[in-house]
Amino acid sequence: MLTYPQLGTGALSQFPIRTERRARTVMNAALDGSSIKLADAAGATTEWALSYTGLSDAELAALEQFFASAQGKLNGFTFLDPAANLLAWSEAPGQAAWALDPQLSITSGIADPAGGLAAWSLTNSGAGPQTISQTLAAPGGYKYCLSVYLRAAAAATVTMLLGSGQASQAVQTQWNRFVFAGSGDAAAAEICFGLQIPAAAQVEVYGMQAEPQAGASVYQVSTSGGVYQNARLRDDQLAVTTTGVNRHSCTVNIIYVNHL
Repeated sequence: MLTYPQLGTGALSQFPIRTERRARTVMNAALDGSSIKLADAAGATTEWALSYTGLSDAELAALEQFFASAQGKLNGFTFLDPAANLLAWSEAPGQAAWALDPQLSITSGIADPAGGLAAWSLTNSGAGPQTISQTLAAPGGYKYCLSVYLRAAAAATVTMLLGSGQASQAVQTQWNRFVFAGSGDAAAAEICFGLQIPAAAQVEVYGMQAEPQAGASVYQVSTSGGVYQNARLRDDQLAVTTTGVNRHSCTVNIIYVNHL
């Protein structure tokens, strides 16, 4: 599927970013005057306004080519929310979004570095490394950043996984945030993010986050994740203002409706 392009820096957008979410409630009015109200998840709508300034000629050309490929509002595309955690259920590792190797067990409700109980403990009872991961339907060739807070009762080496890339991290007894940036296979239509726990190790985890950029931002709790399939442009044309040599400004409006 067509994917929204990143800028030359690896970012998807510039500040400010405006995101607007609208929910829909279905109401059934009974003859006795009472009513029943239910949330209609399929009717939810999300819109983004991405404002750009100082775009280079090459970055503007990529956006214009994207508009041409999408044919304005006609065709859907994959959009990665630049202000969200791409991973689903970041504080609920028991959800189906997570793939867990058989010798890895989870304990939730662990004290986290933010003062809550949202961390979880991973215990590897096997004789070899075990992995917890999520595979997202996102372009493999993008620049990504995976970040996570880790600590362990006994020092251990945990491997962060980003596509086919790996980064070994020395985990100590105090909480530390680890960051791993990179890209996957440019030809792949999906990418995997995860942690590999060594044999017989126990590690506490908090705030695992994947972002479509080269650096980590503040951790955001996620449920549905930030990958949107079949998003659409709100406009048929891209209005561009040229402010100087190799400098352009524009705003791209994107909309995602659950039932489309």
